Amino acid sequence: MKKGSLLIAVFVLLACQQKMTSLPILYQLPKKLKEVSGIIYASNSNLLWAVEDHGNANAIYGLNTKGKIERTITIDNTENIDWEDLTKDNQGNLYIGDFGNNDNVRKDLSIYKIEKKDLQSQNVKPSYKISFAYPEQKSFPPKKSQLFYDVEGFFEFRNHFYLFTKNRSKGFDGTSFLYKVPNKAGFHQAVLMGKFNTCGTYNGCAITSAAISPDETKVVVLTHDKLFLFENFKKDDFLNGQKTTLELNHFSQKESVCFKDNDRLFIADERTKNAFGNVYEISLKKLKSKS
Repeated sequence: MKKGSLLIAVFVLLACQQKMTSLPILYQLPKKLKEVSGIIYASNSNLLWAVEDHGNANAIYGLNTKGKIERTITIDNTENIDWEDLTKDNQGNLYIGDFGNNDNVRKDLSIYKIEKKDLQSQNVKPSYKISFAYPEQKSFPPKKSQLFYDVEGFFEFRNHFYLFTKNRSKGFDGTSFLYKVPNKAGFHQAVLMGKFNTCGTYNGCAITSAAISPDETKVVVLTHDKLFLFENFKKDDFLNGQKTTLELNHFSQKESVCFKDNDRLFIADERTKNAFGNVYEISLKKLKSKS
């Protein structure tokens, strides 16, 4: 290889390496939180609330701007069967999604409401519980080719929850269902709103979280290395809005996303051995400009 060609190759390699590590780290998560599965930002307190999934405490954690745990709240009268995401309504009440369902066998899928006024306490009881089921699921578990009923991402919009399923089927093809559940105490049958395809590789295309912007004009869906952005939708017809795939150029076990404002996002990944376990802050505008 000629000297000039070698220099060009080196510059290209360095540029690619920089691109692959371009996701800005805001802070490292506390060592106590090894399996963060959901986050939501509370602008009134400037805290990032976090939950962990199956096998961890029935608690939520408020992280300050330096990533330190400022508040820990135990959620009484609950069990962390598999808490997979957090969301909030436009009054600032929080909701815990206990709907992780890896094996597609659960019949106790739940969402817990935590009142905004209770977020100063050390122990709280949910003000109510929403239970639900998927009418399309007839067997527990279904066939291995029909494992569509795990959920790791949801958000609240106009008194309803919107849940994106995580496809665990044999022969993964990226199919995700979008379900709607009323934000109302009691048991409900989830309503199938539609489906969309992420992409064909499970490690990069299985959905791990979802969020809606404060102005309710943008929806993002997270995987381990990309975001799917929906815009210009009417009412709650999110899937028929403009869809953009945004590559993060960074692969890790990303499990949670939320909006800080109408442009900036927080993303958290789980710690694996001695790597990751971070909260990242990114701008949608910047991601779109690179797509």
